Amino acid sequence: MAVITLAELADKLGAELHGDGTVEIHSIAGTEQAGEGQITFISNSKYRKQLADCKASAVMLQEGDRPFFEGNALVMANPYLGYALVAQLLDTTPKAASDIAASAQIADDVVMGEGVVVGHNAVIESGVKLGDNVQIGAGCFVGKEAEIGANTKLWANVTVYHRVTLGSDCLVQSGTVLGSDGFGYANDRGNWIKIPQLGSVRIGNRVEIGACTTIDRGALDDTIIHDGAIIDNQCQIAHNVSIGENTAIAGATVMAGSLTVGKNCFIGGASVFNGHMEICDGVTVAGMAMVMRPITEPGFYSSGIPVQPNKEWRKTAARVMKIDEMNKRLRAVEKKLDDEG
Repeated sequence: MAVITLAELADKLGAELHGDGTVEIHSIAGTEQAGEGQITFISNSKYRKQLADCKASAVMLQEGDRPFFEGNALVMANPYLGYALVAQLLDTTPKAASDIAASAQIADDVVMGEGVVVGHNAVIESGVKLGDNVQIGAGCFVGKEAEIGANTKLWANVTVYHRVTLGSDCLVQSGTVLGSDGFGYANDRGNWIKIPQLGSVRIGNRVEIGACTTIDRGALDDTIIHDGAIIDNQCQIAHNVSIGENTAIAGATVMAGSLTVGKNCFIGGASVFNGHMEICDGVTVAGMAMVMRPITEPGFYSSGIPVQPNKEWRKTAARVMKIDEMNKRLRAVEKKLDDEG
């Protein structure tokens, strides 16, 4: 178990220490559960009331909240960021593998950097290049000529198809598939003719991808996920999509082919995006939105009908179905009033 003093934490976080810097911290917990040897945080002042009964050895908080806690405190502008950094320092998550398992199947010409570990029953095919300290979990498949950069970690049962490239310091959760065929077919008098997907997937540095997400390879050019992007669980990213730097995509989002999403966007869960269009930088899309047209101005965008009691929703749906008729009647009334005026 890692142990760090409050003084050391204050130095690493750039926080202002109030209290005993020699106190040792071994873990982080919620304000209501934290006890001796643990640190917690509040990032929203509406939770100040929890501080009165908090038993944590220290709390990360903003200056305005410090009078509400009598114990040791680390004062900082962004306690939530402090939480993230402390969680990294005290992280006890194990490696995806501890060594190169005897049951792993690794081609003779695979190039491996220093400190690479490969879990049980993983398969790494010919021509693959693995950077320093890459972790390949149990049951992973890495296809021919794929490249994985230094310090990247694949949890168990990740599939990386041929010629896919991942940059350094990436994290891919279990069950994710990178480089599967895009949905490309031509129709010949009712019969579907498959179009081989000849592009690949290029993933930048510091990209994190959740469990059971699928990112399809490009039809001709590559599908591209740029540096710092984060993608949640069970997302579908179709062929030739481009995701900009530091964009965040929440779970169950679906993106159709040849979509371009800009930098620093925030995409809410279960959103659906049409293909062959662009979303500019700095866009936030609310969860369950249906984005059918390009977005050219930064801002917050929403669509969809919030949940209602079923009886009310049925009335709403019935009215929606009559919008065209109501519009015609309204225009007729307006025309009559104009004529009479």
